[in-house]
Parts: sequence; structure tokens; C-alpha cells
Amino acid sequence: MEPDLVLTPRIGGSLRAVLDTPGRLTELVAALGSPLNVVVPQQLEENAASYRAVYGAHRLSGNIFFAHKANRSSAILRELAAGECGIDVASLGELRHALECGFTGDRIMATGPKGREFLWLAARVGAVVNVDSREELAELARLVTDSGLPRTRVMIRLSAFDSPGVTIASRRSRFGLHIRELPSALDLLDGHRDALDLRGMAYHLDTTGLDEKALALEGCLLAMREAQIRGFTPTAIDIGGGFGVSYLRDRAEWHRYTTELGNAVLGTRPPMTWHSHGYGLRAQAGTLRGTLGLYPAHRELAGADYLDELLRRESPSLGRTLATLLLENLYDLHIEPGRSLTDQCGLTLALVSEVRTTEEGETLVRVAANSRDISAEHQAVLMDPVLLPERAGEPVGVYLTGNLCLEDDFITRRKVTLARTPVPGDLLAFVNTAGYFMDFAAGSALMQPVARTIAVRPGADGWTWCLDEQYWPVEGNRA
Repeated sequence: MEPDLVLTPRIGGSLRAVLDTPGRLTELVAALGSPLNVVVPQQLEENAASYRAVYGAHRLSGNIFFAHKANRSSAILRELAAGECGIDVASLGELRHALECGFTGDRIMATGPKGREFLWLAARVGAVVNVDSREELAELARLVTDSGLPRTRVMIRLSAFDSPGVTIASRRSRFGLHIRELPSALDLLDGHRDALDLRGMAYHLDTTGLDEKALALEGCLLAMREAQIRGFTPTAIDIGGGFGVSYLRDRAEWHRYTTELGNAVLGTRPPMTWHSHGYGLRAQAGTLRGTLGLYPAHRELAGADYLDELLRRESPSLGRTLATLLLENLYDLHIEPGRSLTDQCGLTLALVSEVRTTEEGETLVRVAANSRDISAEHQAVLMDPVLLPERAGEPVGVYLTGNLCLEDDFITRRKVTLARTPVPGDLLAFVNTAGYFMDFAAGSALMQPVARTIAVRPGADGWTWCLDEQYWPVEGNRA
């Protein structure tokens, strides 16, 4: 593999400071085990501030709710609880964790599939319930009435939007009410005004397409109007998350890599992946077929910039920008970033256990971790790890394998270019894993240990650390 066929990750100042102390990291892994997750809670405020700046530029109000499912860290939640952000919880366990970490019910948005226990606790503590179906709405109304719970704030999650005069496709989601179900949902709410308080409309789309999200936001604006005609007074629209992260430093590297991957699938260059895995691409009669199933690891628009661009979009049929329509109606705008709010907030360390060469001449590097501990590639994100300690050597292409007795336990199914040939005892640092790649899929398969997590606090004299569960955002008790 060519030494320049690399995917260099973006590394912010706080993570760079951590990586610049490889001896200390080696000691921590020796003491706490591999893999080891490292989170930097202080980075959250900078990320949240970038979103608040977009709100300010458009003169909009509303709340930022962190999507808890992106990371289980108590340090991250406690740091957020000490600030202005709210939290989006998608399970009973996440709701309990948020409360334990200092969030009050009025700062919690309950989303996702919900059982009776989840609904009961959400209503009991005063959380907003983002309702996923008419059945869930009816269940919540019964529960509030039968259990004598406080009147519960709700938002209606919608999907499958359409708009007259435009040809933007809106994919059906398994979540949320079809837009055509809104009248019957309003009928149900009308019959339970004493139990349920309609606060607004919501959507969350599994897409990076701005046009589709603009159509959904317009659909929510029209739904708000319909609710007002029915005598409700909704005040907010929740547009979920999906603002994205640009993981790679260099756009040219990403374009070169994906181009060469296509050539490898066609057989016009040496293979770049284990058993010629094509990430959705295939060769058929000398032609490249299929769709590249990878996250756009380098993005021109991501995070707060993506939100800004969405708000500047003109409504597909209402004739003004989406930000203008929100402002004219005095609606709050709620967002639920997960991946982007934890951008540059963490990394995962893995100890090199073995380096061997196959009969075909390929180098396999086994680490004391598995593809569930470091799940970037499992979620279709490609970026190179950093080999520690960093020292001179000849670049080498290697495959990274995990510690499970499973044929498919690859940290990367692609050949990764490292700065030199690693040796047992080295560390591989996978950066920017705090959003979904650190513990989202982690488990104890084959009784392998689950990664521990530490929280670090950068300072003028270096960084200090503590166990994640020991982190509290009080002076003298932060890491």
C-alpha cells in the first residue's frame, strides 16, 4: 500500500496534549487495562457554544439536548448537567443515569421506544415526552390519569413528510407518526387535555440530506399551524440530530482513498481490504456497481455549520428561509446532537499484543481490544489510528485484528498505513471515539474485559485524570 494512501484524523488541541505523553498513557493502560477510554469533558462547552452562536446569528431561542446514546460516560453527563444543555434519553436506564448525574426533569427529553416504566418515570420527574406513535400517546394518557401523575408535556414525532409542488423524497421511518396520522393524534390529545400538554412537533431523520431535512422542518411548521387551528398552543420544534462530524484532516486524502478503493474493487490496483471487501462496491463485467456504504469522513459542512446551512435554506413551499419562519412564529428550536457535541471529546487506547506476517506477506496486528470496543468501522467511519510512541520508521500497511475468537473480529477490514511497524507493547490511539465509537456497542463477549473510562482535564502544566465515575464538575474535584 502506498505510504501516502492514508486517512489522517483531525486531532484537536486537548486530544493532542494527551497523545503527546505516550509514556504516561502506557502506564495508565498497564494499570487500568486495554482497551482504555479517555474522555475530555471540558471540550463539550466549546462544542455547545458553536451551536449557541448559530442560534444567536439567527435570533432564535431553544435548547440543546445531548443525545445520551452517543456515550455512557458519567463525566460527560455531569459536565453537561453543570452547564446549560439538556439531555435526550432513549431508555429507562439513560433516564435514571441522567437524573443521577444532576439533570432535573425539566431539562430532559424522553425519546425512542418506551415501556410503561420509562413513561412513568419520565412523567413523574417532569420530562418532555417525545411521542413516537398514537399507541404510545394513548398509553401515556392512561398512565398519567390512572397513576395521578402531573400533566405531562409532550411533543409529537412525525415522519414521511410531503409538500405540494416539490419533488423531494422523504423516506418512511420506523419511528414517528406518518404525517397523515397527525389529525387522529390531535383528536387523542384533545380528549386528554387534562393529562397531556402539547408543546410542539419533532422529527429525527437518518439522513445527511439537507433538502430532506428542510422538507421535514417545513412539515413541522405546517403541523404546528394545524395544531393551533385545533386550539392547542405549541411553542417548539425539535429537529433531532444528525449534524455530523468531519473526522479527517484532509479532503484530498479522503477523495484519493475512495477513488483507489473503487480501482481495487475493479482489480486495476492491488487489494486495499481483507478478502477484497468493497464497502458496498462490487465489480460486474468490468464495471463498478453498488453504492459506497461509508460515512463521509471528510465533510465540508458538519456540526454547527450544518445547522446554520439548514436554517438558511428556503422552505420548499413557504417562500422564506426556515430560520425566518421560526422567528416569525416565535417558535423555540430544539436540537439533539450526539456525535457532533462530543467531537474531539475522547479517544480509545489499545495495546498491541502481537504482530505477525501471513504466508501471503500481509502484516496482522492484534490488539487487546475488539471491534465492539472500537466500533468506528462497524459504523462505516474510516480513519487511521495514531501509533504510540511516535518515532521514525518506514510506513507500513497492516490489518488490525481484535481479541475475540471470531473470524470477523477486525478493528479495520481495510489495510491501515502506520508510520512504522508496531511491536508488542506499543499503543494504538483511536481518536475522536467519544461519539458512538467508544461504548455504544461494547460488551463482554468471550468474557473479555469491557473498557474502563477515565476523564482528563487539560491544564497549563499538563493534564490530570480520574476514573470516569469519580469525576464531578466542582472546583477541586474535576480531573
